[in-house]
Amino acid sequence: MSSYPACVRACADVSALSVDARLFGRKRIDMRGNVSTCEIGEVILTHRECALPAQKSPSSSRMSWPRTRAFVSPVFPRAAARGFAAVGTLSVLGALTAATSCNRESAHAAPPPPLAPLVTAAPAVSRTVPMYLDEIGRSGAFESVTVTPQVPGRIVERHFQDGAQLTKGQLLFTVDPRPYQAQLNSAKAQLAESRAALDLAATQLKMYASITDERAVSALDLETKRNTVAVDEAQVQAAQAALENAQLNFDYCYVHSPIDGRAGARLVDVGNVVQANTTALLSIQRIDPIYADFTVTERDLPEVQPQMARGTLQARVRLPSDSDSAARVGAVTFLDNAVQSGTGTVNLRATIRNADRHFWPGQFVNVQLILTTATAVLVPSQATQISQTGPFVYVVKPDQTVELRPITLGQRHGDDVVVTTGVASGEEVVVTGQLTVAPGAKVRIAPPAGSQNPPEKGPS
Repeated sequence: MSSYPACVRACADVSALSVDARLFGRKRIDMRGNVSTCEIGEVILTHRECALPAQKSPSSSRMSWPRTRAFVSPVFPRAAARGFAAVGTLSVLGALTAATSCNRESAHAAPPPPLAPLVTAAPAVSRTVPMYLDEIGRSGAFESVTVTPQVPGRIVERHFQDGAQLTKGQLLFTVDPRPYQAQLNSAKAQLAESRAALDLAATQLKMYASITDERAVSALDLETKRNTVAVDEAQVQAAQAALENAQLNFDYCYVHSPIDGRAGARLVDVGNVVQANTTALLSIQRIDPIYADFTVTERDLPEVQPQMARGTLQARVRLPSDSDSAARVGAVTFLDNAVQSGTGTVNLRATIRNADRHFWPGQFVNVQLILTTATAVLVPSQATQISQTGPFVYVVKPDQTVELRPITLGQRHGDDVVVTTGVASGEEVVVTGQLTVAPGAKVRIAPPAGSQNPPEKGPS
């Protein structure tokens, strides 16, 4: 067997079927009908996986291979000259290995031992953080007004655009002022007439009072003149009031904004006839500052009341799409006087600055009601893992091995989370790469982002 190539020895381990080859002169025809030239002294070896050129061997030899037996017959020159056929048959029995074992002369070297897994780590830190209640609320306008006309009439002009930012006193609508202008002119005329009558009565009274002779002017005539003056004075006052009322109605024809705020969509168009104090013309809302209305449960109310009484209760308000760092702090300015019997909650309201119009009336907001502050240990939220027994972290020990440490979690603060038990301040915890480590295993600590230092190498 040692006189045959390694490929032949390998093929002896491959399962194959025997195939006959018939030789006619110098031509070879296999069982599939393929024809090729056969050299003198060539032995044909065919099977399912490979066909190997034969090696010269004794005239008739029998050889034994592990798990198989094979017969090799050479092609004699004499038989080829006469045209006689020589049949070489190879019968291979047993299991064959993969063909890739062919031409493998030597075994590969063993792979190097693996390196310790690369992880990132961060220290647990201790700092003062607020203790809070997480609530869901809704923003509301600081002031909201529905504008209605105070005199009936037809709308003849509109002086604003829908959605515009309005200022207090800005002209919005004009109601047809002509009827009210006529009433105003009539009231002015009536006042002038009353004043003229009063002047005449006053002159007559003065003349009658200057006559001292009782035989010329009776006491009754003098008293009548005095009464006439008093009546005329009252008529002047009535005419003055009528004039003021007509002037007021005329002014009401010009509808102005009562507050600073943002206009909504107009509710009537030019040409419509409106009724006094009935027809809504426009809604205006002031959104700077803005309210954040929310509720707390009656169970949390005892923690809220002392802070509210001292005037120090604050809330951090943000939109659901905002990051935690984008929250805005505002004072809690309202605590309702009763608990809602149906829900067991009490209403609160925080006032938030909103000069950039970040919050909009009616939006849902996330509210953190800050109750107090305390010192706590925090780790990155990404470092915490969950198992069947609860949350845990991997703590990196001084010898670069990791320890699985069960922990108790507290409230979140941005990208960090409070750990009430399990980790001490200053201990390093694995932040990324937890799936590649096991308790007690060595690790390599990756340098911080942007650092040029290579990662620390730990023993494999």
